[in-house]
Amino acid sequence: QVQLVESGGGSVQSGGSLRLTCVSSRVTYSMAWFRQVPGKEREGVAGLDTDGRKRYNDLVRGRFTISHDTAKNTLYLQMNGLKAEDTAMYYCAAGRVDMEWLLLEETEYTYWGQGTQVTVSS
Repeated sequence: QVQLVESGGGSVQSGGSLRLTCVSSRVTYSMAWFRQVPGKEREGVAGLDTDGRKRYNDLVRGRFTISHDTAKNTLYLQMNGLKAEDTAMYYCAAGRVDMEWLLLEETEYTYWGQGTQVTVSS
């Protein structure tokens, strides 16, 4: 079992920044951030693996940066230039995803955190 605990969410004005943090109970090969708005499907935001591969949703590329501190078993999501449409519950996910193009596929992940809310006001 892997426990994931997210933090760092909050309320910010459009154009602002937040950094999300996800602490994992142990190292996993792949980790990612997803987000979900009520009434909509959960979507992949950014993912990475221990081989250094990263993948971003086109909606956030250039604004968000995913990173991982292996020594701390911690995943980060630096979010800059936030927009109202980034408002969502953000979830951390972990598992083993063998193909880079699947890093943002929800069904590839086994472990999930409880989520942290991000609200961006325009």
